[in-house]
Amino acid sequence: MKNILVPIGSSKNALSHLQYAVDFAESFGAKLFIVQVYNVYTKAGTMIKIDPIIERESKAFLNDLVSQIDTKNVKVVKKTLKGKLISTLELVSKKANIDLILVEPRTNSIREEVFLGKTSGKIIKQTQIPTLIVPEGYKFKPFSNILLAIKSAIIRKNDALDPLLSVKNNFKALVNMLLVKTPYYNEGDFNVEQKLLDTVDNIIKTENATTFHGVLQHLQSYNPDMLCVVRRKRGFFTKKWEKNVILKKDFSSSIPVLVLRGLK
Repeated sequence: MKNILVPIGSSKNALSHLQYAVDFAESFGAKLFIVQVYNVYTKAGTMIKIDPIIERESKAFLNDLVSQIDTKNVKVVKKTLKGKLISTLELVSKKANIDLILVEPRTNSIREEVFLGKTSGKIIKQTQIPTLIVPEGYKFKPFSNILLAIKSAIIRKNDALDPLLSVKNNFKALVNMLLVKTPYYNEGDFNVEQKLLDTVDNIIKTENATTFHGVLQHLQSYNPDMLCVVRRKRGFFTKKWEKNVILKKDFSSSIPVLVLRGLK
């Protein structure tokens, strides 16, 4: 893992999240790209040019935040970018060869009942970039026990497991794989390919209504310090991702959640 992207909002957790990102990047010897994306909607007849003002304020905000954290030996690149959130992040990720995005659950929302706010939810739902959701106020520590929850072991994208492999190898972590048989099970879904066999240390099979319910059933038994799930049309957050905002009553996590791109 060489390049890590951190989109920054205006949350009260921004400093803590940035420090986590630096500590995480340092453990891999990775470069950290810290960006703030802004969009300007102008009204007809407006005499003042808003763009330069917003850009100047965004740069000052970003510089102030970074000045308050310990960047250690990590190479940090700061950028303020104008554009739509998803397309801008995808463009940056492509140009900078980003391996992983680190997001905090609520970049702008102050609603306590919200787990994933609109911005973070958009990043998770609308991109195929591997993402690590870091709980608010979470302090970095090496990972030792990862729970990978999937409903199909079929892998058609060669690099889909790369973020998980990077974390496993870097921290010498144990990976337990939970194979969840759901009503959408297809013959062959549990045929584990060699690359996946080489990645995991233990395989657990269960039958539940959804992958999400399978995780709820087994999470305490395996007590992981990272949960790993996969983006897919009928995956971990089937209904919960129909909207960008996810409430704590529907799902919440006290540990980091690594969201891989789709395996197929």
